[in-house]
Amino acid sequence: MSLSEPTMAAAPRIDGDRLLARLDALAQIGAIEGNGVCRLALSDEDRQARDQVVSWMRDLGLAVTIDGIGNVLGVRGGEADGLPVTIGSHIDTVATGGRFDGNLGVLAGLEVVAALNDAAVTTRKPVAVAFFTNEEGARFAPDMMGSGVHQGALDLKQMLATTGIDGTTVADELARIGYAGAAPVGTFRADSFIELHVEQGPLLEHEGYDIGAVTGVQGISWHEYRLQGCSNHAGTTPMHLRQDAGYLAAAITTEARRLALEMGEGQVATVGVTSLVPNLVNVIAKEALLTVDLRNIDEQRLQRAEQRLTDYIGQMAAAEGVRVSRRCLARFQPVVFDPGMVDLVEDTARSLGLKVRRIASGAGHDAQMFAPNCPTAMIFVPSRGGISHNVAEFTSAEQINAGADVLLQAVLRRAT
Repeated sequence: MSLSEPTMAAAPRIDGDRLLARLDALAQIGAIEGNGVCRLALSDEDRQARDQVVSWMRDLGLAVTIDGIGNVLGVRGGEADGLPVTIGSHIDTVATGGRFDGNLGVLAGLEVVAALNDAAVTTRKPVAVAFFTNEEGARFAPDMMGSGVHQGALDLKQMLATTGIDGTTVADELARIGYAGAAPVGTFRADSFIELHVEQGPLLEHEGYDIGAVTGVQGISWHEYRLQGCSNHAGTTPMHLRQDAGYLAAAITTEARRLALEMGEGQVATVGVTSLVPNLVNVIAKEALLTVDLRNIDEQRLQRAEQRLTDYIGQMAAAEGVRVSRRCLARFQPVVFDPGMVDLVEDTARSLGLKVRRIASGAGHDAQMFAPNCPTAMIFVPSRGGISHNVAEFTSAEQINAGADVLLQAVLRRAT
């Protein structure tokens, strides 16, 4: 792939003020205290945000289609027909989300199109901008649902039947908000896929880098455990005669952390949900529910962590007399991005005078669903304090503009 600058009469330029204005406008939909956003997938707020982004797409002259899982794709034609250079991310958030996670990638994509329009540039290849349904997985599991269905990694019928945390189904909610589209799924292919995203971690800021050229995405293992013990009096039941679901839940929580620290090599573990029944101060818990999130960039190490935790839970459950059932919520293998695309991001950033380093993503992203089917890249910009999935999530205007500049130039180099 040539990394030479494209020849054109007027060089397209990012309008940082316009990009920030769109980010601010979208953040008002589902706004919550602390400058954050709550916009769960397929909620009323999600519908309003979708309507706004689709309106912007059409204003920019994009041909918009909606598929059967609610993914939205806007295409700008090129000099020749063919597979589009595709930019994409998501606009759904977690319940206590920030304004940049996902949204930056989509709106920076629109800014790339706006810059091309401003300069009256027609690229050789088409350029597309997409946003994908339920990337976060906060309301419906698994995460990356829309992009997974879009690229054929997840089954449409199964995902439509998924029941969310509020008892609704994906199919019903898509119909309710008017985004059950007719475009086919599983068949779209891109020339290449590029996603701009906030890092959601501390490395770029801590080490003083402007841009991260993402080499790949960690594998993700989400499991839900239901523990069944026996309620009894907290004062009269001897410790050695208890069947304490709460104790086992706590033991799993501490073991997950201990295991990750012992394994090292990038292994992380999180217990994000815990609930007890009857949840009373003087009653031994008869039931517990918890989730365990394990991640690693190496599939073999991730499998080893899964097996070690499974063995531990089995041993502890037997000793405590607690029954355990397990349900897989999501399981994605690690993804390695195309080396040429990683080079493209790195070289483009350097050509713009930006300090860049290679980095692996600790979070899952829509880009990983494209990686098996086309050359794929991600561009990271710093997250202040490494904070994300939090109303305090912040990336400066200068950092946003730098990321959008890299995105624009990378797209030009692929599309011209």
